[in-house]
Amino acid sequence: MKRAIYPGTFDPVTVGHIDIMKRACSMFDEITIAVAKSASKKPMFSHEQRIAMLEAVTKEFPKIKVVGFEGLLVDLSDKLDANIIIRGLRAVSDFEYELQMGYANASLKPSIETIFLMPSLEYGFVSSSVVRSILPFDGKVDHLLHPTVLKMIQAYRK
Repeated sequence: MKRAIYPGTFDPVTVGHIDIMKRACSMFDEITIAVAKSASKKPMFSHEQRIAMLEAVTKEFPKIKVVGFEGLLVDLSDKLDANIIIRGLRAVSDFEYELQMGYANASLKPSIETIFLMPSLEYGFVSSSVVRSILPFDGKVDHLLHPTVLKMIQAYRK
């Protein structure tokens, strides 16, 4: 069985993330979306809210399960018996950071492999940071988020 982990803060999960998940489903038997607690990043949404958003949008993908985690990704990979890490790359600026993280993980666990997937062209500019920068101004984000996530965010912000 080919198992992979798609880790991130997903603050919030975007259509770009979902695009990567859909495409990964054609490559792997089981994918764990690992929602990092990431308190140091001071996320806009709580860990529980981010997990709930992901659970809501991945219901249609039987190969996907969602877990929250804190700590080292390599420790989670041991627990899940998954040695493949999926990361999305939108631009060259993403590549440098992701390459460093891939090497760091490999230095901690040599059997771990990191694969990089580019989002579909239409989602190349979409990021959680962009969404978070628009939300405080009640700007239009419906093209950046799954409709269920948009409804959840609207409910969280009331």
